[in-house]
Amino acid sequence: MKQWLKKLAILAACLTLLCSLGIVAAAEEDSKEVTILFTHDLHSHLLPSNRSDGGQFGGYARLMTVIQEQKTLDPDAILVDAGDFSMGSLFQTAYTTAATELRIMGAMGYDATTFGNHEFDYLPSGLVAMLNAAVASGDPLPAIVDANYLPPVEGQEGYDAQDAMVWEALDNYGVEDYVILERGGAYYVIFGLVGYDSDDCAPNSGMILEDPAVAAQRVVDEATAECVEKYGVEPLVIALSHSGTSGGQGEDVDLAQKVNGIHVIVSGHTHTILEQPLYVNNTYIVSCDEYGKNLGVIKMAYDMDGTAELINYELIPINEDVAEDPAMASLVEYYKGEVESNYLSKYGVSFDEVLLNNPYEFDSAGATASTAHESTLGNLFSDAYKWAVEQTTGLNVDVALTAAGVIRETIPVGNVTVSDVFNAASLGVGTEGELIGVYITGADLMNAFEVDASVYPLMHSAQLFMSGAEYSFNTGRMIFNKVDHAMLRRNDGTLEAIDKDKLYLVVTGMYAGQMLGSVEETSMGLLTITPRDAQGNPIAVADLKNYVVHDKNGNPLKEWYAITSYLKQMGGTMDEHYRQIDGRKVIYTSSKPADLLRNANKFTYLFVAVVMLLTVLAMVVSRWITRKLTGKKK
Repeated sequence: MKQWLKKLAILAACLTLLCSLGIVAAAEEDSKEVTILFTHDLHSHLLPSNRSDGGQFGGYARLMTVIQEQKTLDPDAILVDAGDFSMGSLFQTAYTTAATELRIMGAMGYDATTFGNHEFDYLPSGLVAMLNAAVASGDPLPAIVDANYLPPVEGQEGYDAQDAMVWEALDNYGVEDYVILERGGAYYVIFGLVGYDSDDCAPNSGMILEDPAVAAQRVVDEATAECVEKYGVEPLVIALSHSGTSGGQGEDVDLAQKVNGIHVIVSGHTHTILEQPLYVNNTYIVSCDEYGKNLGVIKMAYDMDGTAELINYELIPINEDVAEDPAMASLVEYYKGEVESNYLSKYGVSFDEVLLNNPYEFDSAGATASTAHESTLGNLFSDAYKWAVEQTTGLNVDVALTAAGVIRETIPVGNVTVSDVFNAASLGVGTEGELIGVYITGADLMNAFEVDASVYPLMHSAQLFMSGAEYSFNTGRMIFNKVDHAMLRRNDGTLEAIDKDKLYLVVTGMYAGQMLGSVEETSMGLLTITPRDAQGNPIAVADLKNYVVHDKNGNPLKEWYAITSYLKQMGGTMDEHYRQIDGRKVIYTSSKPADLLRNANKFTYLFVAVVMLLTVLAMVVSRWITRKLTGKKK
């Protein structure tokens, strides 16, 4: 009997041990360590870019090397992108015909991407052409997810034949709100969003923006339920959001606060780098900078009950220290040859043609917008526009200007190529990338100076750089009356007073022109800049495309080509004039009465009047109170 009980006890112990091992094994099966590789705002930067100090960053062949290294460490890693994969280099010129960006992302193994605002720079017709060209290529392509930025549907207000074409192209490509991926036993829901500022930056997209938080919660709930129903597990949820963050705040922080169930937000649009994830409402928000400067890597412990915790976060630099992947380098060279044959040959230049040697370090694109200042880079752009239009048309241009927001890269130290120039002035190719010439009154020209002085603190991309004028402003003065001096600076260096009633010819790029045309709305009607024709008739912003500058052969003058031609005529070395600023924009801060009231306008006079009125009122009230108190004492 005792022997039998002993055997029974041993059997029970074995069963208990087996059960325990089964529970542990089940727990291990339900828990996964997953890797998410991510980028955003690649902007067609297939080739490495030059830093102002002579170094390099980015390049898809180098990026591919790091991706492969990470997939060697974790073969089940997923690779995603948060939009603006196009528009930023010469490769964008094949956007509508070859869909280069999507095809090469497919070759790199991207699982999914989403639309950014720059995917709409070629208008809805360009988006249609790009999507159809990508599918027609037969190449592997990343999934495109877009949950809240779509055309009107049939029967909805505004729906037309163009919307029908867009829907057909979206369906042809297979664009969906979200995708469910399984990789190594882990399940992912990946969905795409466009933010409010992105929508503002794509005024001609033709899309309707659904509130990102509303769309996100709908997708999270629907996709999670689908994953549970089909596969019996809750997924790890990733939002590819082209909305952005800044200083630990922003639209994607708001998104995380409002929506439950998102594990990771890959945050694009604002070209932000987050050295550590933001953690908001159980959501990790990550960003890795623009132009492929880094590959983001986030490793998480994911349980199939829907919970996930951060294990490790890393931003791997893509620079000259990284070897190029030979196969990807060869593919990039193929696309480069296509650009030379199909686009650059029309202009008589080549991709790597050296225009001159530059010994001077210009501002970076970020530094150009980061502080209010005169910039040699901004001066170079505006001078090039003025020179090119005068050479092309024979007209005398009064003022040429550009905005900080349209300068995308710097001019590097050393040899400057055609490609370098295009990268710096790459916003758009169609009407968006061309110079326009319009007339504005002297009064509106003064308002343009005031936009630079007063609007910049509210919107850094609105900082202006001008050729043909000099002005100064006091940051201590009243808003919309900060400018205290402005003159025209003619080509021979002489200064000329601005006649408020006279028409002046102003040249700028289409992007900046559209911005100036909307100044009245931006300033709530306090400032106006009305584009006009040579006879003084107002021009609607939508009609600015009719005022593109053309050469003698009828070809539109591109911004990048204007700068290219300007540099080319310098004789091989950057003009010494750009070694330093020349005083065309002077910024200072002073509270001296003379500096506060010099050339005051209605805004300052109104402010002074209000202050005087309040002072008198305060004196009257004070005197009344004093009399009351004195009367009580008596």
